[in-house]
Amino acid sequence: MTGSGPVRSHWFETLADTMGPAYLRYAFTRGTSQEVGFLLGVLGLPDAGIVVDVGCGPGRHVRAMAARGVNVVGIDIAQRFLEVASAEPPDGGDGAVTPAGYVRSDAARLPIATASVDGVVSLCQGAFGLPPLGSADVADRLILAEAARVLRPGGVLVLSAFSAYFQVRWLEDTDSFDADLGRNHEHTTVHDDQGQPHPAELWTACYTPRELRLLAASVGLQVDALWSVAPGNYQARPPDIDHPELLLVARR
Repeated sequence: MTGSGPVRSHWFETLADTMGPAYLRYAFTRGTSQEVGFLLGVLGLPDAGIVVDVGCGPGRHVRAMAARGVNVVGIDIAQRFLEVASAEPPDGGDGAVTPAGYVRSDAARLPIATASVDGVVSLCQGAFGLPPLGSADVADRLILAEAARVLRPGGVLVLSAFSAYFQVRWLEDTDSFDADLGRNHEHTTVHDDQGQPHPAELWTACYTPRELRLLAASVGLQVDALWSVAPGNYQARPPDIDHPELLLVARR
């Protein structure tokens, strides 16, 4: 790994500053163990394989992997979330706990040597799918290109993205969907660590299976699988309109 690299300001940092460890109390985080068990089966890591969690947030997947003996590094742009991640203990598991590392960096400029890791994950829109306020497809393509760059030949990328089908079908009253950009704008309320509410806005890029396959191919990744999933319920399920996320598995 190289230095921390340049970091651009991102609207997500303000959200992380507000939520801090309260993020880990949201219901969708309770499925971490199931997700990691499924992911490790998909990644098929070699002995001493290295995984990078791009957009790791407060580190729930990083800790769960480390608790299973995986060599894993978490990268996120939000310093507050990395502070939470570093302070949290491993999540338990069957294997020996491996120390986890964290680095603050932009997902589109990873501080990692080319062809140096065996797996990359980007989950729950931790990086991919949380665009700066511009063109989502350009930002996400850069993130995919960086993932492809750092993977060793045969290395595997697993990432989740919001399903455009599901988002439009179940559009909330507090949401507005930009059909041109494929981006959802949500007005919501988040809570800080003392339980105090704060108004917040979220911008999330949404994708169809075809778009994800085209993006992956554009950066030289071979798509192995594309499934419909829900938090805490990762399965090898064909794409549908009934589950909120798509899970892409691609190989360098």
